[in-house]
Amino acid sequence: MLVWERPEPPERPVPTPLSRERIVRTAIRLADADGLEAVSLRKVAAALDVGPMRLYGYIATKEELLDLMVDAVYAEIRPSGDGWREVLTSVAELTRRAAHRHEWLADLIGGRPQLGPNALARGEAVLAALDGVDLDLVMPVVGAVDAYVIGTVRREIAERRAERASGMDQRQWQAASGPYLVRMFATGRFPALETVIRDAAHLDADETFRIGLGFLLDGIGAGIPS
Repeated sequence: MLVWERPEPPERPVPTPLSRERIVRTAIRLADADGLEAVSLRKVAAALDVGPMRLYGYIATKEELLDLMVDAVYAEIRPSGDGWREVLTSVAELTRRAAHRHEWLADLIGGRPQLGPNALARGEAVLAALDGVDLDLVMPVVGAVDAYVIGTVRREIAERRAERASGMDQRQWQAASGPYLVRMFATGRFPALETVIRDAAHLDADETFRIGLGFLLDGIGAGIPS
């Protein structure tokens, strides 16, 4: 039986009451502070001041705990809007914001579909907005938006982690790399790259995300028969 359907142990009088929700909230707090490396059943039990064996009545494995954590974050993603374009825009932006609040989410999404109740509710809202679209096109459309968002947030989170590891923000890193690029461009081997870096507008992450998402949705609109 999957964890979503498995009942919790009955309540009993103990000094530290437990619930699946409390365990998951604690795991998310640890992951938000120190990444997924800070999450294990033993570490969560220590944070709750209980023995690790007590957690096994609620959660059988670390993988179940991670699934529950992801589904708890999906509760923060409630797309809204009129029509498929507004709803897909909403789900893309909300998913990105959730990943920025919970960096570890970028490491856990993108594989097999999430089956928790909050993930299913998110999927239902998105698919309902695509009602009327050719049924064979629905999943490729959703997959394209998910791939764009997941790729973007993983790149953005990787940049954050690089800043922390190196002690340099993006501007400082660019300044440190500048002399090398000047020397490489002076060879004349990279004229297109030089032109873009020298002359193109340098957009921030939010602008880049919105523009790219707009291009994607324009393409989807052109591909959906009216």
